[in-house]
Amino acid sequence: MRADPAIVYCLVVSPRRRDHPRALELLADAHALGLCAVTSLETHDLYFIEGVLTPAERERLARELLSDPLTQSAAWRDGPTGAHDDSEHVIEVALRPGVTDPVAAQVVRCAQMLGVTGVERACTGQRFVVDGALEERDLHMLARRLLVNKVIQRYALGEIIPVFLHPAEASGTVDVILLRELADADLLALSRERRAALDLPEMQAVQSYFRSLGRDPTDIEFETLAQTWSEHCVHKTFKALIEIDSQGSADRSGASLLPVQPRFVAGLLQTYIRGATERIGAPWVRSAFVDNAGIIDFDEEFELSFKVETHNHPSAIEPFGGANTGMGGVIRDVLGVSAKPIAATDVLCFGPQDADVSALPDGVLHPRRIRSGVVAGIQDYGNKIGIPTVNGAILYDAGYTANPLVFCGCVGIAPKGAHVRTPQSGDRVIVLGGRTGRDGLRGATFSSMAMDAQTGEIAGASVQIGDPISEKGLIEVITRARDAALYHAITDCGAGGLSSAVGEMCSDSGAEVDLKDVRLKYPGLAPWEIWLSEAQERMVLAVPESSKARLHALCDTFDVELTDIGVFADNGRLLVRYGRQVILELANDFL
Repeated sequence: MRADPAIVYCLVVSPRRRDHPRALELLADAHALGLCAVTSLETHDLYFIEGVLTPAERERLARELLSDPLTQSAAWRDGPTGAHDDSEHVIEVALRPGVTDPVAAQVVRCAQMLGVTGVERACTGQRFVVDGALEERDLHMLARRLLVNKVIQRYALGEIIPVFLHPAEASGTVDVILLRELADADLLALSRERRAALDLPEMQAVQSYFRSLGRDPTDIEFETLAQTWSEHCVHKTFKALIEIDSQGSADRSGASLLPVQPRFVAGLLQTYIRGATERIGAPWVRSAFVDNAGIIDFDEEFELSFKVETHNHPSAIEPFGGANTGMGGVIRDVLGVSAKPIAATDVLCFGPQDADVSALPDGVLHPRRIRSGVVAGIQDYGNKIGIPTVNGAILYDAGYTANPLVFCGCVGIAPKGAHVRTPQSGDRVIVLGGRTGRDGLRGATFSSMAMDAQTGEIAGASVQIGDPISEKGLIEVITRARDAALYHAITDCGAGGLSSAVGEMCSDSGAEVDLKDVRLKYPGLAPWEIWLSEAQERMVLAVPESSKARLHALCDTFDVELTDIGVFADNGRLLVRYGRQVILELANDFL
């Protein structure tokens, strides 16, 4: 261990071509926003490293890890580097503290693999060199409208100050929510304040349950109920009892027709979608509507899994991250049925690309920006994880201006009958993959709410940043663990995070979990945040004690973190501790 104090280094990596496609695209976008005074726009990558490095180590990192010498030039920044003349301006961008920076994690890991042990921490950013007769207000407009998404990023005119993540510990703070004596209006106000997206009957049900227990809920209990009962997780609209009441209609001549008697539909999902599948009864459908992805026969030896889902709300708020994790989510869902992801699909719908900026509703990103971010996000995740996008479509319509359609899909393959889904009493609750942070927090309830001009301001933490390299490691571990029969059940940490994953897996049995054992990205998380934070690159497995050592060895091989956070039981209850303190105890039947 070096005793020298850590130093912050900054490497600036720039393309050798001034007419780089990304720079030309941004220049065209700037002109479309009305900033025609911009004559050129260069893009550079920034790598900030904290540690102690020799000149030789710095040169090796720049040449072998952080740049491609054929297409890029790299220089360590040893002092302030402002504009060269009055017409050249610099804008630097970095992620906000707490937002996942997957590239930074790989910089630290790969530096260690190269033998450069002086790298302690890293973070990344971007540098834009803008040429043109621009006032300061023009630069701020360019940054806010085109170069920066304030939901997840911050910027500076000139050099930006990096922020590094340090060793993490949770706050351990648990609040009690006093709702047993609240009137109906106050119950609804509480639901809005905590972004629970629960209606009055649901809030009354929560109130009645805790009155029967003779206590008020903790914040983690309330948040668990909110995500479990959310539209996103339960599909309440699709399951609702629908009354069709035609009061009479007219034919084309205007003559009155006989009224149609009211009839009821016992849920769109059950009646039309699931119902159609069940009526057809295709023998090659092995699993539908009961797991993370559907499963069908492929041949005598293999089965195929397929999952599609939308990521519209997150992509409207943060196009790159929303689409990035939309792709990661369907890959994760296929992995959640013990299949190996092999191909991706997408259908994307955006608003008109020539939309007038001044006509956009408050809080809405320009459709050009949404499109470029979404396409880049899907491309980034699939390319890094090594899964090709084999088909798709892009459509444009004014109806998608404020809320795009980002429809992602994934195909997987597995040996027939390989997917197991029944935890046994005594199995360990094992978490594999990415660490926990605030990104993805309340994703289920956020996706269940209507969007307005303030959505981006209040829901930034609901949007995740994908980490495809970590998920690639998960794929390698889980497919091998499946073949070795090392687990009894598996699911993903999608919307609701550990709350959803553990809660669903133990719904027919029970479980006890200690959140103090969960690995964190950074300090200060409250227990309810640890419990509900979503991650594309995290899976939960029910693993018999006898298989833990073999699974651990697999994880070490592929650099995947394994954490034992509890045990499955057979008492019909979900119990969560933080250390010795019981912070959640709910009956499965009610949950």
